[in-house]
Amino acid sequence: MAKRQGNRPDRRIVAAGAIPDPDLVALAGRLRYEGIAHHKLRPGDYDFSPPSNPRPSKSVCDDIRPILKDEAAKLFSDGIIKGMISKRDEDGVPKYVWAVDDSGQAYEAKRGGSTPYDYHGYRLNDDDPQRRVVLDEWKKR
Repeated sequence: MAKRQGNRPDRRIVAAGAIPDPDLVALAGRLRYEGIAHHKLRPGDYDFSPPSNPRPSKSVCDDIRPILKDEAAKLFSDGIIKGMISKRDEDGVPKYVWAVDDSGQAYEAKRGGSTPYDYHGYRLNDDDPQRRVVLDEWKKR
């Protein structure tokens, strides 16, 4: 029996195969990872002003290593194409996208940026139960 994804329905990954591959590819072309200074310790090539502004209450994406914008955008796109997204709203846009990098770190991107199609992301810490869900589901897809 699969482990339940928790009590937050907005943070559940849609079932594998629930969205046709062409729709996921189209969605990946429509959405954009832009990042946000509140989740960065090492802003690299993001051109934030101010360059970095991590909040103590926020998870950061680059606490283990720097993550440049191209890598973050690729992780974001890969997550969408694998269907690692939450339920979509009436515009067909998910609130969350999840991905795992080559070193096995799980990331969550959340809708919210300059436009309704922009996202920012952060690494899921070891104590976040969603981390294990993302890692297990990523392996299956």
